[in-house]
Amino acid sequence: MNSLHKKIRCFGNGVGKEFYAHYHDHEWGIPSHDDQHLFEMLILEGAQAGLSWETILKRRSGYREAFHGFDAERIACMRDNELEALRSNPHIIRNRLKIYSVRKNAQAFLQIQKEFRSFDAYVWSFVNGRPITNHWQHFKEVPATTPESNALSKDLKKRGMAFVGSTIIYAYMQAIGMVNDHLTTCWCYGR
Repeated sequence: MNSLHKKIRCFGNGVGKEFYAHYHDHEWGIPSHDDQHLFEMLILEGAQAGLSWETILKRRSGYREAFHGFDAERIACMRDNELEALRSNPHIIRNRLKIYSVRKNAQAFLQIQKEFRSFDAYVWSFVNGRPITNHWQHFKEVPATTPESNALSKDLKKRGMAFVGSTIIYAYMQAIGMVNDHLTTCWCYGR
């Protein structure tokens, strides 16, 4: 048994879950300030609505290919026929509303970048530029939403984004490290 399977983590344990363990160990809860990564995670979290995160992670490379490596400028200019063609792409979630929301969100993302000079500056302002570190012992303690996720969700909706409800946004905040919800028993806790 290699060291990947010996670590205690919040999720991603077990045979066949190595990709999930890698995401947990090297991305989830780690502060990100790269606009392209922040946009990618926003799109992926929106795609997750009603599905498992594992389902989305397995399609991440498909999303990267379908949406030009998450280049917001290219996505913002995608034509309806390009988006319609993606509805037959088995490597992404083929829900029409979710596919079209990617373009809509890219357009809003670019406007936010112009206004704040970066999406990073905008999104991190909702936590005063510092990650919120929690001290949960069990996942049942982790909230689905917080006042911060409510505020960010409301503002993103006001700016024209879709699939950015407060629950999705709280998961997004966890994913990009605005919130560190690693359990106290996890090897990543406190790093």
